[in-house]
Amino acid sequence: EVQLQASGGGLVQPGGSLRLSCAASGFTFDDHAMTWFRQPPGKGPEWVSSISFNGASTYYAGSVKGRFTISRDNAKNTLYLEMDSLKSEDTAVYLCAYSPGILYGYNLDEYAYRGQGTLVTVSS
Repeated sequence: EVQLQASGGGLVQPGGSLRLSCAASGFTFDDHAMTWFRQPPGKGPEWVSSISFNGASTYYAGSVKGRFTISRDNAKNTLYLEMDSLKSEDTAVYLCAYSPGILYGYNLDEYAYRGQGTLVTVSS
């Protein structure tokens, strides 16, 4: 059974930082690209960032480029998202996802597997 468990969310002040983790199990983690999405309150899911199977290639949404860093540790079957210079508009539930054959894609509905997410609240 595929499991994707995101953690590390919480309340942070504007300008602060958080590091999210996504623990993966039930599939061969280092065979697949991985992706972070987020869903702000009352809105639909947004693609945030993707990383290739070996970490050599990374992709970012324009709204987070230069502030967020995606990475992975294939030895630990874990995906990360380092978030710096956080803004109130970054407030959302963040979740990880993957689908065989997808390097990155903007539509969460196209992903075969996704986790439940972790809530990030940016507020003073």
